[in-house]
Amino acid sequence: MAKSSPRIPLYTQIRQYIRDQIERKAWLPGDRIPSENELAGRFNVSRITVKNALSKLNEEGLIFRVQGKGSFISPDPFGEPLIYAPDAALGGKNKGLVAYLMPRLVNSFTARMLDGVEAELAKHGYRLIFCKTKDSQEIEKEVLQEVIQLGVKGIIIFPVDGETYSEDILRLTLIDFPLVVIDRYLRGIETNCVYADNVEGARMATEHLISLNHTKIGFLSTVYPGTTSLEDRLVGYEKALAEHHIPVEHRLRLTHFAPEPMNTVLDEGIADETAKKEMQLYLKENPDMSAVFAVNSAVGLTLIEAAVDMGIRVPEDLSVVFFDNYELAALSAIPPTCVSQDELEIGKEAVRLLVSVIDNPKKERSRVVLPNKLIVRKSTAPCTVKPGTN
Repeated sequence: MAKSSPRIPLYTQIRQYIRDQIERKAWLPGDRIPSENELAGRFNVSRITVKNALSKLNEEGLIFRVQGKGSFISPDPFGEPLIYAPDAALGGKNKGLVAYLMPRLVNSFTARMLDGVEAELAKHGYRLIFCKTKDSQEIEKEVLQEVIQLGVKGIIIFPVDGETYSEDILRLTLIDFPLVVIDRYLRGIETNCVYADNVEGARMATEHLISLNHTKIGFLSTVYPGTTSLEDRLVGYEKALAEHHIPVEHRLRLTHFAPEPMNTVLDEGIADETAKKEMQLYLKENPDMSAVFAVNSAVGLTLIEAAVDMGIRVPEDLSVVFFDNYELAALSAIPPTCVSQDELEIGKEAVRLLVSVIDNPKKERSRVVLPNKLIVRKSTAPCTVKPGTN
């Protein structure tokens, strides 16, 4: 008897349908695709299923979103993604091009930040060019040169992880070229930047654990030296410990993970096996540790999966809190306690700052630091573990 073919998930069918329309040139670059409601009705699925399909296409660079306008086909959907906001989104105005450089577009955090940039630029009458730098300083350097040659009016840049210094950004800053660094700042370069208060956010998260009587609190991170947002989160974690006279224990840190494999849990819903095994060993070697602060959702979710797989209950045996909320977090098997950044507002604020610099390139440089919010859910609980036991 012949085996039946595996059923193709509905969100995959929707993605393939849209890809087919692009390949057949039924939908051309700049065309608006059917709305989420229209696609949900056509395929008889929920809007969440459609949203998942569109989110993946957005990550692949095949489509892009304009806040309040819908989703559009990218100008070069099967090549290096360069995204231009269509004239319709600008209300007939076009003041020129603005470039937005980002290392990757892999989750709701980066997508919402892009949404904020798109929406605010359209409001001010600028077109957007979006370029992924793929976590490469060399690609970032090349793209910066290319967008300058295109005659952009300004640049918003989300620096590559580990980038402590950039000659190109410094050069543009010295000639008063309109430029805003987003998500973090670069040490030694006095430039315009917009980012969340990473020190206070991490301090707030660690303070929450301390308020639940945890004193053996771990710190998990991807490689952080050179990435000021992650460096500042370590500062905030240590600051909370110091304020409560809790000693900093380096054995409770695990900070060498590479970002790309760690993001597997966000991309595919399954944690990276190598990272899980290392975290499980870390948990076994520190049986007195009752809580962990993780620097982002990918690290935190991987830790939760690693703990649950080895029979450690979250939050009864181990409390976990991390930076960055994510879509549908409240519906997770263990709804996570997290520090939520307003990534949409970060994107919008970066545009407002950039527009003011375009209008006055000589204006004094500004750092805009936005507050975070601690969302308490079900991954943290009062400590019931006595020191030295598990």
